[in-house]
Amino acid sequence: MPQDAQPLGLNFEVDPDQQLFRASVKDFVQAKLPKDYCREIEAREEFPWDLWKTIGGQGLNGVGIPEEYGGQGGGIIEQMIVAEELARTLAGLVWIWGVTAFAGVKAIGQFGSDEQKQRFLPGVAAGDTMFAISLTEPGGGTDVLGGMKSRAEQVDGGWKIIGSKIWSTMSHVADYLFVVARTDPSPAKPSHGITVFICDAKAPGVVATPIPKLGMRSLGSCEVSLTDVFVPDENVLGEVGRGWSLLSSTLNSERIMVSAQCCGALQGIVEDMLRYATDRTAFGKPIGQFQAVQHMIANAYLGLHTAKLHTYRAAWLQWQGLPCGVEATMAKVIASEAAVSAADSGMQILGGYGYSMEFDMQRYWRDMRLYRIAPINNEMGRNFVAESLGLPRSF
Repeated sequence: MPQDAQPLGLNFEVDPDQQLFRASVKDFVQAKLPKDYCREIEAREEFPWDLWKTIGGQGLNGVGIPEEYGGQGGGIIEQMIVAEELARTLAGLVWIWGVTAFAGVKAIGQFGSDEQKQRFLPGVAAGDTMFAISLTEPGGGTDVLGGMKSRAEQVDGGWKIIGSKIWSTMSHVADYLFVVARTDPSPAKPSHGITVFICDAKAPGVVATPIPKLGMRSLGSCEVSLTDVFVPDENVLGEVGRGWSLLSSTLNSERIMVSAQCCGALQGIVEDMLRYATDRTAFGKPIGQFQAVQHMIANAYLGLHTAKLHTYRAAWLQWQGLPCGVEATMAKVIASEAAVSAADSGMQILGGYGYSMEFDMQRYWRDMRLYRIAPINNEMGRNFVAESLGLPRSF
């Protein structure tokens, strides 16, 4: 379907069950994951096992997993609801849910064999099994294909993987890694000859080392060394050599979910802006009476609702089985930039307190900045949108 003929997808109404589900997640977050708790666990700068167990105990890892595999059912809309509500207080820590419940569920649910689904999904749904993604390489970044040096060689009963990965979030504590490696050293195209493996994260030859970073400090994003790591044949995900088509089909979902996380964080940012502007007095009146402050809050609120409209439209298109690549990319670019801008304005409104680790605005500010870089940096996202308009491919 030509891009200009895409349905608008303006019916964003959720059904009564989805409304009840959102209310239940919101109540859970309010009761168990308030902002001061999230700020405390992020400040520890160590993996928050208590948070992992709390989210898993609520059954949220099972959203998107069919009931026959122990999950709660649901699809992209229900997962968006979880992402939004968690990110309102968790900010970037929402990835403690997202990496496994989104990436693990989507990859195995869409492309896994029935045996793999039976083996892995019940553990994910119960909050017992954790996945991490090992895709990006030190020389790659957005140029995933050009930078991919990791290789897998076929051996008796399986494969031997050699290579290194970077920015693999939670790989130091995960049970399994999705490792992407070349299985054909001389492919006809760079996108050919790539395979996805489900690798035991504790297998001999796997070493994951957390990298100190600006935001999301408790989750640990790692450099992963893979030295002669054995993966059995039954842990190949999808078809050998067709891993890129598998990965490509999940990108739209990933961008929609990141957009939903940004929308949730935006809600949390606006809440804190309003609270401070109402309580803080200067020159004899609340600073919320000053037009400059009002404009910053209004702009953040405008950004929130613009991001939500684009995010829900992209999700609606995917839910209807319609093409949504451009829409998902636009939503990710718009939502991430709105979140970064709002967090920066929040820092300005809170002044010195915004710079204090005792307030949450600095956490939103640090965490949201990542989303302009990944997944897919916004410059590359704009390249993709421009190409969809008929302009020459720029990379």
